[in-house]
Amino acid sequence: MSKRFYLTTAIAYPNGRPHMGHAYEAITTDVIARFKRLDGHDVRFLTGTDEHGLKIDQAARAAGQAPKAYVDQMVAPFRALDEALGISFDRFIRTTDEDHKALVQALWERMAAKGDLYLGRYEGWYSVRDEAYYDDAELVDAEDAAGNRVRLSPQGTPVEWTVEESWFFKLSAYQEPLLRLYADQPDFIQPTSRFNEMRSFVSGGLSDLSVSRTSFSWGIPVPGSPGHVMYVWLDALANYLTGADDSGQGRLDGAWWPADLHVVGKDVVRFHTVYWPAFLMSAGLPLPKTVFGHGFLLNRGQKMSKSVGNVVDPAEMAQRFGVDRLRWFLCREVAFGEDGSYSDEAIVERTNADLANGIGNLAQRSLSMVAKNLGGVMPERAGTPGESEAALKESFMALTEAYFAAMNALALNKALDAVMGLVTAANGYFAENAPWALAKTDPVRMAEVLAATLDAARRIVLLVQPFMPDSAAQLLDQLGVAADARAFSAFTTPVPTGTQLPTPAGVFPRIALEVAA
Repeated sequence: MSKRFYLTTAIAYPNGRPHMGHAYEAITTDVIARFKRLDGHDVRFLTGTDEHGLKIDQAARAAGQAPKAYVDQMVAPFRALDEALGISFDRFIRTTDEDHKALVQALWERMAAKGDLYLGRYEGWYSVRDEAYYDDAELVDAEDAAGNRVRLSPQGTPVEWTVEESWFFKLSAYQEPLLRLYADQPDFIQPTSRFNEMRSFVSGGLSDLSVSRTSFSWGIPVPGSPGHVMYVWLDALANYLTGADDSGQGRLDGAWWPADLHVVGKDVVRFHTVYWPAFLMSAGLPLPKTVFGHGFLLNRGQKMSKSVGNVVDPAEMAQRFGVDRLRWFLCREVAFGEDGSYSDEAIVERTNADLANGIGNLAQRSLSMVAKNLGGVMPERAGTPGESEAALKESFMALTEAYFAAMNALALNKALDAVMGLVTAANGYFAENAPWALAKTDPVRMAEVLAATLDAARRIVLLVQPFMPDSAAQLLDQLGVAADARAFSAFTTPVPTGTQLPTPAGVFPRIALEVAA
C-alpha cells in the first residue's frame, strides 16, 4: 500500500486579485505534491479560499453586494489561476462550504468541552487587513500622509482600537505545551529561521485570544451564542481538517489527518505554528507534522505594492513566458524559505540558459541525430561501457542522490541545481564522444553514444516532471517513454532498443524580451 501524504497551501483571502505571491505558493506546493506522487505516495493536495471576516464584509458593502455574492465573484480568478498554472489540487476548499461550517462548529464544541473557551470583553488593537489582534508592544509608531501619528501592525497595516463582547480561547494555557512541541519536534517549523522566531515569540508569554466577533455577522455562528461569529482565523485554519475528510460530513476524524505539510507565507507562520497547534491540542486532535514558511516574492527587489505600481498579474506573466518557464524560474531562482526576486529579464536569461541551451539542447541534438542516422529508432546500448560511460554513470548516481535528498528536504532550488549538474554531465559526455564524427568513422560506437545520451536525457526529464509537467510530458513522448514508465520507480528502466521514436521537435525555443514600440 502506498504511503499517504497530505499537504496544503494556506488558503487565499479573496478581497482582491491574486498576485505573484499566490502563484509562487501554489506552484511550489504543487511541485512537492507531484514529486510525492511520482515517488510512490498517495497524495492529497488541498488549496482554496478563506471567505469570512470583517475585511470581506466591508469590501462587499463597498461594492453594494451581499457577502456571499461578492466572494463568489472574487474567488473565480483564484481558481482560474490555479488551473492555468497546472496546480494539481485534489480539492479547492471554500470556507463557505457547508461541510466546513459543520466541522468548525464541531471543533468549537470540542474546545468548549475542554474548558478552553470563556466569555469576556475584548479591548485592544485589531488589524482589519491582517484579521489579527496585536499587543501594544508589537505595534510600530508611524506618520500618515498628513503627518499625524498612527500605529501600525508589525506587517505595516493600520490597526484600530476595538471594544466588544467576545469569547476567548485560553491560549496562555498552551505556552508550555507549545514549547515542549518545539523542543521535541524541531522539524515542526521550517526553515530554522522561522522556528527560532516562533520559539522566541512563545517564550515571551502568550495572552488569551479573542475568538469571536459581534460587530459584524459575516462568519460562522458560534454554537449556542447568538450574535457571535467565529474569529476568522479559527474558521480558516480548520479548513485543513475539513479537507482531510472525504465524507462530506464535516467530521473531525478525517482519514487524511494529520497533514504532513502546510506550506504558508512567512507572514502567517504565527497563526499556523502557535494558534493552530494550540486549537488542535485543545480539541484532542493530532498535530500537523511540518509547517514550512516560505519567503516573500519581490519585484526587482521591491515588495509588491499597488502604491508603487509594481503588482504583476501572474496569469498574464504565465501567458507571456509560458507556464512551465515561470514554474521553473520561481523554483530555480528563489531559495525556498527565503525572500526572492523576479524580473522579466531574469526570467528570460534563466530559462534560456537552463531550458533552451541546457535540457532542450541536449534532447534536441541527440534525438535529431537518431532521426537522421538511425531512422528514429532507439539504438542499442553499449555492451561493455567504456571510461566515459562509467564517468557519466558515477556523476548521475551522485547527482540523482543529491536531487532526492534536496526534494525530501524541501530545498527545491538545490534539487534543480542537481538537475543542471546532470545536464552538464550529459552534455559533456555528448561533446566528448562527438557522435557526429563517429557517424563517419564508427557507426556502431555512434549508436552506443546516442543510446547513452538519450537515456541520460530520459532520466533528467523524469526528474523535472514536478517542475514542468507539460514540457516534460512532451519530451518524454519524444524520448519514447511509455506513459506507465514515468514514475521514479522506472528511473533505471531504459526505453527498449528498437522503439520507434517520433519526429523530434523543439520544446524550449529561445525567447527574447518584447521591445516596446
